[in-house]
Amino acid sequence: MAEKRLGIIMNGVTGRMGKNQHLIRSILPIMEAGGLELADGTRVMPDPILVGRNANRIEALAKEHGISRWTNDLDAAIANPDDTLFFDAATTQARAGLLSKAITAGKDIYCEKPTADSVEDAYRVYQEAKAAGIRHGVVQDKLFLPGIRKLKYLIDSGFFGRILSIRGEFGYWVFEGDLQPAQRPSWNYKQSEGGGIILDMLCHWRYVLDNTFGAVKSVSCLGATHIPTRWDENNEPYTADTDDAAYATFELEGGIIAQFNSSWCTRVRRDDLLTLHVDGTHGSAVAGLRGCRTQARVNTPMPVWNPDVASTIDYKEGWEEVPDTVPYDNAFKVEWELFIRHLYGEGDFQWDLLEGAKGVQLATLGLQSWAERRWMDVPDLEA
Repeated sequence: MAEKRLGIIMNGVTGRMGKNQHLIRSILPIMEAGGLELADGTRVMPDPILVGRNANRIEALAKEHGISRWTNDLDAAIANPDDTLFFDAATTQARAGLLSKAITAGKDIYCEKPTADSVEDAYRVYQEAKAAGIRHGVVQDKLFLPGIRKLKYLIDSGFFGRILSIRGEFGYWVFEGDLQPAQRPSWNYKQSEGGGIILDMLCHWRYVLDNTFGAVKSVSCLGATHIPTRWDENNEPYTADTDDAAYATFELEGGIIAQFNSSWCTRVRRDDLLTLHVDGTHGSAVAGLRGCRTQARVNTPMPVWNPDVASTIDYKEGWEEVPDTVPYDNAFKVEWELFIRHLYGEGDFQWDLLEGAKGVQLATLGLQSWAERRWMDVPDLEA
């Protein structure tokens, strides 16, 4: 059976997402399976070179997972013509410049989001990739979560009737770092290092809403810095000077209203770290990362408001679990496989650098809405 080598420059894989989701749970399983089989029987075998600034850390990571190639010389890695795909999961602030460098070298691009820390840079990188004629994709992982896929299945089946609204709850308590170690790096809470939950999460909500429910037409967003002092990786206190919570409302095409609370300052008492409650004329659903429950119009109870009498209705009853009708693989791995197939001519890949720029656009408008305390319309980027 024929095998094709895919040389991948993997930058930023010592970070949490790059290491766990992209290397350990995506690329390594593809390699362990003997590569990704294409329709003609050819297998594409990833051959990653791990890139990081700290030579000791990147060498240790490579040895731990049996990867022979690693370097702390990113320029040399990009210059190697045998490695044709550049992947970046490092810091947001440096991403646009690194993508431009890789595009100039003729590399195909696959990267994390946000694709830049400004919409101007994000759109410029997209234009550079388009002009260069290279293939490009952006990680939009939540679209491939089982819970979101089940919601899309319900929409496509007509279950909801006309969708009225979506309520999204995302977040958890990120420890300050004094009493217990913080489970997110300190740069997330520093404006000078590209932190902030609005820039992080509104990029996600853009592609989730656009691809699942309808295009985002306008946004109103209020940010907050609820915890102004945190402790860094060296147990030193620092000032958290960017938003750690965001309360946003979106108007979608078709008159759908979506409200999303995103917070690193909330303790979880819900089914999952992310839940989406969707109401429609014919039924409702609540989805988490993996599960999804529905309640149809015909089995909706009839509550009567009376605060003086204990309710006789158990509101968690009458919701049915959407079954797993297909196998669900890791969301990041699923998208990696789709992009690799695209590189070898098997199918289009719609989640490109333009889609990445749309996410940065919505985050930028969310920050502007917060600063100016007003609704912001979302214009067509290409127009």
